[in-house]
Amino acid sequence: MATDFKSIPIIDISALLAKCNDPKMAEDPGVSEVVRQINQACREAGFFYVKSHGIPDSLLKEVKSVAHKFFDLLNEEKVKIKISQAAGYRGYQRIRENVTKGIPDMHEAIDYYREVKEGMYGDLGKTLEGINQWPSNPQNFKEIMDEYIRLCTDLSRNIMRGISLALTGSPEEFEGERAGDPFWVMRIIGYPGAPKPDGPDPTDEIGCGAHTDYGLLTLINQDDDITALQIRNLSGEWISAPPIPGTFVCNIGDMLKIYANGLYESTLHRVINNSPRFRVCIAYFYETNFDTTVEPLETCIQRTGFARNSERAVYGEHLVKKVLNNFIPELLI
Repeated sequence: MATDFKSIPIIDISALLAKCNDPKMAEDPGVSEVVRQINQACREAGFFYVKSHGIPDSLLKEVKSVAHKFFDLLNEEKVKIKISQAAGYRGYQRIRENVTKGIPDMHEAIDYYREVKEGMYGDLGKTLEGINQWPSNPQNFKEIMDEYIRLCTDLSRNIMRGISLALTGSPEEFEGERAGDPFWVMRIIGYPGAPKPDGPDPTDEIGCGAHTDYGLLTLINQDDDITALQIRNLSGEWISAPPIPGTFVCNIGDMLKIYANGLYESTLHRVINNSPRFRVCIAYFYETNFDTTVEPLETCIQRTGFARNSERAVYGEHLVKKVLNNFIPELLI
């Protein structure tokens, strides 16, 4: 469970990545130390930075650069890939079209999901059936994002092997039927700069309202020079997660909370951009298999001495419910 943390830990995961495909990785002292740090971070804050993660810094910067270029376009150009029900809730949404707990957010974004073909998951996946909408400008947008998604998927799987070791002693709990065929979500988000002192009431300008994420693990790639992400500790204080160049901010989601049976919590966080400059954030969400049933791991039940019987969800149902609650329906027609 979250504590009264005052800062977010930074974890060098190079030792974990070096051994992540070794059958004896659990015996390696370097891996054990990384796992210890991840476990402590997940227990105390639900958030941590990772460095030495293997994704080139040039790519981290490039995805943000092309995102800025897209958001700089005229509105009539951006709405060519406008989000809609027909597109499986994929595409661009304008400022205040996304809502958190019923309140419009002060950001614009593009939503991408692992593509769902017709009938792929039966009625469960029908809402998200569709293909991703890619802008023609910037011209290299799709190619850059495809590579980024591929690398984030691989990195997330490897971090989850460390989390699996922390929870169960085995690196493979999140393979197979649980997350051997992981779903993924990516949001490319743009936050306008703060209003002028004589502008609107700042309380109306929350970039993204307080929420928890819904999957296993989130990788947050934020602009290097604007602090806007805030995480709430146990006492209700909002702790800033300032950008650290070359790192990801990672956090655990609702599905991992269920698997951990109370050992970990998904932590409330929000975004407030007090800078006068436009801010970009690329959030990649690593999920379970779309149609898997998520319930507490037996090892975690044994460790806590009880089972949270109410803690159970089919991931696809959970995701669709969240998606349908994130938008004002009449704006998606």
